[in-house]
Formats: sequence, C-alpha cells, structure tokens
Amino acid sequence: MDTKALYKLGYGMYVVGARKGEKLNAQIANTIFQISSQPIMVAVSINKSNLTWEYIREGKVFSASVLAQDTPLPFIGQFGFKTGREIDKLAGVNSRIGANGAPIVLDNAVAYLEARLKQEMDVATHTIFIGEVVDAGLLADKPTLTYEYYQMVKRGTTPRTAPSFIEGKAASTAPAAMAGNIEVKKEVPAPVPAAKMAKYKCLVCGYIYDPAVGDPDGGIKPGTAFEAIPDTWVCPVCGAAKSEFEKVAE
Repeated sequence: MDTKALYKLGYGMYVVGARKGEKLNAQIANTIFQISSQPIMVAVSINKSNLTWEYIREGKVFSASVLAQDTPLPFIGQFGFKTGREIDKLAGVNSRIGANGAPIVLDNAVAYLEARLKQEMDVATHTIFIGEVVDAGLLADKPTLTYEYYQMVKRGTTPRTAPSFIEGKAASTAPAAMAGNIEVKKEVPAPVPAAKMAKYKCLVCGYIYDPAVGDPDGGIKPGTAFEAIPDTWVCPVCGAAKSEFEKVAE
C-alpha cells in the first residue's frame, strides 16, 4: 500500500480549545470538517492521550480557530508539541472565552467556530467528537493554512498523536522550487554550496534544518550552515535547543 496517497487528502490547520471546569486547554488539530448544515454540525478527531480529549469529554464543548497561512512555526509548536499537563498553553496568547465556555485563540486566526458536543465515536487511537455549532465568526481576510502548505513550504512536522501521523515518515522539507534563492558570496575560497551542506534533525519533534532553506522566521538566511547558527537558536517547531539536533546521514 502506498501511504503517500493519504497525503492528497485535504486538511487544514486549527487550534482546538476545550474546557474542564475552570481549566482551559488548546491543541493543534488538522482533522476538522463540517458534516451537516441543518443544524450545522462539525466533527474533530482528537487522540485519546491528549489533555484536550479529556477536556472535551468532560466539558462537552470545544472551539476551533482556523489558522492563517503565515502563522509562525513556533506558535504551532506551542500548541502541537507541548502538553497542557506541563504548561499553560494559553499564557501570553490573545484569546477569549466563547459563548459555549471554551477558549477561542485569536492570534494568527482567520476565523473561529464554537460547538456543543452532541455525539462521539471511538476510532482506535482517536475519538471523533461531533458538535453542533453555536457561534462562528471571521477574524481576518487572509489565506488559510493548509496541512500541505504546513509540510511542504513551512517544513512543519507531524506529532505522533495526530490522525495523519504515519510511522517511519521522514520530516518534510521544502522542494527546491519552493526553497528560494540560495545566497552565495563570491569569496576565495568559495563557500560550500548549501545543497551540499549537512542537514540536521531535531531529536524532539523530527523537524529537519535544511541549509538551502534556512529558517527565515528565526532570522536564519538560506545558505546558512547548521554549524554557523547561533547557539541561542531553537527549533522553530518545538523550541528544542540547538544541542538537541543530530546530523542527518547522507
């Protein structure tokens, strides 16, 4: 079976908020879809090991903020590669409590919706929560972030708890056509072409640093070798230190 066929399915990128009593939490999700119009019903797939799963089951409500295409990777990493059991994910994030009581993340969002839980379906590692939409609104007139763009252009990675995670899949890197121009200074001796510089992999989340692409959001220009990156630099996806990277074998 060629699992690459699954990559052609359409996904978005969302922050799903939930509530359990006075406790709030939120996480990244890429599997949300509308399933009816009268009433408006949506479904979201959440891993059973996630804290948000517990909150939705207990609180019976959830929200979904639709992320913009230009959402920074560190923002996605905060909600996708960290756990609410250890940190307050909403700390320092622009958000508000919605009509159903769930938190709505406003930063980097183009739209939001709120739902009241109506039904749930067990699907192995995940639960599909079906909710009736009680409120929704537009926040910005900008392109939305698709899962394909997240992987192919932003070079984001997939958490093991995501419905779309496939065992053994290497972290995505941008195709050459998307990498942009590589800056090469005409000096003697000539620098090593970025295409021949070693790539490095984050041991925490699987993100791969590609010198040909650099990390523009983090101030690292294309053509910068990993060794030349400041030691204060961190993984743009999960925030791991530079020391948590290992060289990718050629």
